[in-house]
Amino acid sequence: MSATAPLLSVQGVAQRFGARTIFRDVSFDVAPGEVFAILGGSGSGKSTVLRQAIGLLEPTAGRIEIAGQAVTGPDGAAGRRASRRLIGVMFQAGALFGSMSLLENVMLPLQMFTDLPADACAAAAQVKLGLVGLADAGPLYPAEVSGGMAKRAAIARALALDPPLLFLDEPSAGLDPITSAGLDRLVLDLRNDLGATFVVVTHELPSILTIADRCLLLDRNAFADAGGVIAIGEPHRLAAESTDPVVRAFFDRTTLPMNATKEAV
Repeated sequence: MSATAPLLSVQGVAQRFGARTIFRDVSFDVAPGEVFAILGGSGSGKSTVLRQAIGLLEPTAGRIEIAGQAVTGPDGAAGRRASRRLIGVMFQAGALFGSMSLLENVMLPLQMFTDLPADACAAAAQVKLGLVGLADAGPLYPAEVSGGMAKRAAIARALALDPPLLFLDEPSAGLDPITSAGLDRLVLDLRNDLGATFVVVTHELPSILTIADRCLLLDRNAFADAGGVIAIGEPHRLAAESTDPVVRAFFDRTTLPMNATKEAV
């Protein structure tokens, strides 16, 4: 992994909604060129961490930096503005605009954040569609394409401004195994060809073991002793070596014994 400064740094982050604490003291760094996965079951807080990192949710405590600049707290407003050109986001289920063609969806960030003329925006968007294998699909509308194609188009839109850091929220959810494997291959190709850095929120075990260099595992039942964080490390190593029963249950796809006690990872 690169010894350079992290592209994303999350330090001591917590989130509460009223009296309910979702997690606390979540910390991790993501290096340039890394594929970092945030894992956990439903309700574990993994999508909440993503929302914090992309500026949609202010953490209750802690600090998040993108490319060394704070994007949280009272001094984070300037960083959030600057980060709009540094990050791209593929939201869960794609979140494409149904009234716009795939090409128009990918053009949208260029129209909003650059002064490029319309023909240049269209040309740049067409290049991004080509990168994700949709060179001929630009005129189609979201309702006219498969779920896998919609996910690819959403990744193309996330790439529109050539950001160094991309966030993917459940990219494989709802896809068949073959389509999911193709999307995994796309992520690795984009990392290798463009040098892109990915933060991927997922609970899909095959994808985790295929694409992730490192991962963070959250568990909603672990707050009392771990703040919600169960483990962080290389997924293959965690799967093979961890003695924590929650980690074992996640990677072995088994239920957690009722009398299980958590051990150090």
